[in-house]
Amino acid sequence: MPQPAPSRLIAHPDRGMILGEVHARPFAPMATPSRVLHFAFLTDAEQAAADRAALARFCAERGVAGPPEGAKHHRARLNDTGLRWEQHSEFTTYSWELPANGGQPFEPPPTMLPQPMLELPQPGPHLVAVDLHLVVERPTEAFDRLFDASSLAVVSVDGGAAMAATDFRACADGFVRILVRDRSLTPAQAGALAQRLLEIETYRTLALLGLPEAHRIGPFVRSTEEALVRIASTMTRTDGLAADNALLDEMTALAAKLQAEATVAGYRFGASRAYNDIVQQRLAAIGEQQHEGWPTISAFLSRRMAPAMRTCQMLVGRLADLSRNLGRASNLLRTRVDVALEQQNRDLLAAMNERTRLQLRLQHTVEGLSVAAIAYYVVSLFGYLAKGAKEAGWPMPDIGITTALFVPVALAGVWLAVRRIRRGHHES
Repeated sequence: MPQPAPSRLIAHPDRGMILGEVHARPFAPMATPSRVLHFAFLTDAEQAAADRAALARFCAERGVAGPPEGAKHHRARLNDTGLRWEQHSEFTTYSWELPANGGQPFEPPPTMLPQPMLELPQPGPHLVAVDLHLVVERPTEAFDRLFDASSLAVVSVDGGAAMAATDFRACADGFVRILVRDRSLTPAQAGALAQRLLEIETYRTLALLGLPEAHRIGPFVRSTEEALVRIASTMTRTDGLAADNALLDEMTALAAKLQAEATVAGYRFGASRAYNDIVQQRLAAIGEQQHEGWPTISAFLSRRMAPAMRTCQMLVGRLADLSRNLGRASNLLRTRVDVALEQQNRDLLAAMNERTRLQLRLQHTVEGLSVAAIAYYVVSLFGYLAKGAKEAGWPMPDIGITTALFVPVALAGVWLAVRRIRRGHHES
């Protein structure tokens, strides 16, 4: 809902959303000890809408407030269980805050989920499952008893106010375990630390979604590069409009397929890059420091996660280079086709000019013959007129001599008439 503006000012319709964005998804205080079971599901727009409606029904049946229409995050309290729900652009998270017992961390295993969790439908494909325990520090407890020592990362965080440990491995129950030992955390610090650690695991997993896409598109990029080299090599050995047109058709089909694949992969690789940036921001926010020689979370992720991100970035660069090279080759081949067409048009115009010249010569010849033929008929008509006039008693010289004298006059008159007609045609 738009926030009211100062008196006599008209507020922008998005002012309320912009002002409220910095307060979205606030950290919730956590008491020590606590346990959080965190889940993330991939959801599209339709699944997200259905999930919000399912959560609203779930809350209404238990007499608690549900998420408002269009809300992206919501908190609810169900007796001794807390629920934190968030929707993002392509995933939805559920965080269940449970009271921790006073026993060992991660006991009992979360194989039997609380009943409220089982009553909510799964919104989409399951991607992340984290079991986070916030416990009071016990110096005698060894980390390597709870985690796989080969991939264990242990750090001191928040200026030494707590320690965090995880091996980033999914246990037999399917959960990645994170243990936080509270030394001197306030509830607000504990809530912020827990949320940041959950976000590191969530966004780390989402960032690595680009790796399967890189494995999928890698063979296509390689085959396209090989096809482009083959086409470019063929261009240097072939000549002729038919061969160039065949190569251009093949290159156009290749470019269309490359564009389609690049569009799909570009979204995934762009999202992976953004998620990786968020992971680095969260790592900086917890202020991790090395503890007793164990690898830090940053060091572990840089060793295991950075190569996957570099693979995605490398493929982004190869796709961009391939698109540019394919465009240059297409322009070069299209230029060859255009030049060949212009040469064909030039030869065609030359042949048309030659045919026109021959037709003009033939026309002149026909015009000369037509002048003689028309003059012959005119002279014949004149002869008939002369005979008729003499028989009618008109004083006439010899008809043969008169007709002979009229022949040059008839030729000149017909020639002038034909010339005038031809000149009129040329002018029009």
